[in-house]
Amino acid sequence: MTRACVVLGTGFGGGEHFLSLLRRGGALHYIALLPALPEAGALVPELRARLGGSWPVNVPGLHRLELEGGEGGTGPGGRITLDLLAGPLEATLPQIDARVDAFYLPEPIAAMRILAKLALPGATLELHSADGSALKALRSAGFEWQTEPHLEPDPAGAAQSAIGEKMSVRAIFTSRKPQPARAAEPLRRAVVIGAGMAGAAVCERLAARGWEVTLIERHPQPAQEASGNRAGIFMPLLSKDDNIPARLSRAAYLYALRHWQRLGGLDPAAGLPPGAGAAITGAQCGVLQLARDAAHAALQKEVAAAWNYPPGFVRWVDAGEASELLGAPTPDGGWLFSQGGWANPASICRAMLDACGARLRRIFNAEALQLERAGDRWLVRAGGGSLLAEAPHVILANGAGALTIAQTAGLPLYTMRGQVTHLARHDFPELPLVVCREAYMTPPVHGVVSVGATYDSDTDGALRDASQQENLSRARDILPGALPHDPPLAGRVGLRCMAPDRLPLVGPLPDYGATLRMERLRDVPRHAGLYGLLGYASRGLIWAPLAAEMLASQLEHQPLPLESALATALDPARFLLKSRRGGRV
Repeated sequence: MTRACVVLGTGFGGGEHFLSLLRRGGALHYIALLPALPEAGALVPELRARLGGSWPVNVPGLHRLELEGGEGGTGPGGRITLDLLAGPLEATLPQIDARVDAFYLPEPIAAMRILAKLALPGATLELHSADGSALKALRSAGFEWQTEPHLEPDPAGAAQSAIGEKMSVRAIFTSRKPQPARAAEPLRRAVVIGAGMAGAAVCERLAARGWEVTLIERHPQPAQEASGNRAGIFMPLLSKDDNIPARLSRAAYLYALRHWQRLGGLDPAAGLPPGAGAAITGAQCGVLQLARDAAHAALQKEVAAAWNYPPGFVRWVDAGEASELLGAPTPDGGWLFSQGGWANPASICRAMLDACGARLRRIFNAEALQLERAGDRWLVRAGGGSLLAEAPHVILANGAGALTIAQTAGLPLYTMRGQVTHLARHDFPELPLVVCREAYMTPPVHGVVSVGATYDSDTDGALRDASQQENLSRARDILPGALPHDPPLAGRVGLRCMAPDRLPLVGPLPDYGATLRMERLRDVPRHAGLYGLLGYASRGLIWAPLAAEMLASQLEHQPLPLESALATALDPARFLLKSRRGGRV
């Protein structure tokens, strides 16, 4: 795989500079920092055409786009990635986690020193509209130039005065301070354990980067456990303070929508796996999250107004509009996520695994229970000791199954039982969109409505009438009179794998046997070559694509698809660090 040139620019405009680099060919990873995303119509037409309608909605956070041009978003010269980080520069620049080859600054910035933390040795920098103080700050940050800065012409055609002169300069990062060397190319072979949403997603993200992947699954088919529900719903979280869970869910939700589109898009008429065709079974029919009561409705309205979200992301609808959408009266309004909807998880798993092509080797009906480190590789063995596979990297994507493996038995994961009730189409009003409050209800999926799901603290895999009654009671609260008679017991039980803070574990796994003093996450010893994608709880549909992209970026030493504060919130070592510092996990 060709290593991409990483460019960071602080003046995106209509994408002119990015497009100029794109025309040169070669692998490119462009990080654009901008106060807000422009409308798609403001982009250079050539770039708008290349993006193919994937321009994101204008909400805060980092948006990763892969341009059309080949498998995994690669063009003839290599992978092409565009990261857009919207927000004030003083807030966004410190959140970049990348090693940068080149900087493009249309005008000086206050935080020149932060560039030194991102720059690779020999990184180049192009700066415009600089005055003497900006050049001094640039030199102080470790950049030098061979040729003298040249005066820029005055826009009005007058000569620049000595006092107000503006200059352009091309500089090179030559700091004498010790700098980390460029990371070595990884050994691109991995074993992934678990063929649910988490495992299938990372197989696809690694294969897109040229990795050879072996997938081990204890069932005869993928998506047989928590990823096996008939229909899962996708929507982001919102909060009054836009906290870390809300920011993470927004990033994951929007990335998932773009990722599914690259895999062929959602089609409600597509069949259910196995062997159901190429399309992902699902629909962006919208999700209406109803308020619990009048006070909650007022809070929902306040949140939507305070953050000024674009209607394409979310808008608050009053009781009248909510009733019209629902087809039945409802006392309060709610949030309408027009791009949200439902999808069949197994069909997404199938699409991601199919996208891997010949780079994926599948080993099903085999349970990986032992890991043994031998030199620079892991040996993956079944319970009896027989060797299943070996590779330099192993990725655990097997949910609570990680607790059966010695190296990860100390992770604070737990399971919650979830029972979904299945109703025949003729037994329930046909909804035009997903509706949720204390429970969610889907439109019919091949004649079956899903209502659920319970949160039970046991692991009983059998259907229970008590759980079904809980689901039906919540459905009746939302749609009074919708179920005059109790339907027969029908549905599915899944076990969600969860962490204490309800956030996933994404990245290198900690060594719980280590006894070293730990003050920061970077102090926590890790198992070499052992990684986790665990604890997706009930949001695996949206967590899986972004978490897989994040782990693949870590393995390739590429810029992360999340702000550093959000990536830190997903670090699997966070619980070990907290416990060693005397905190309660």
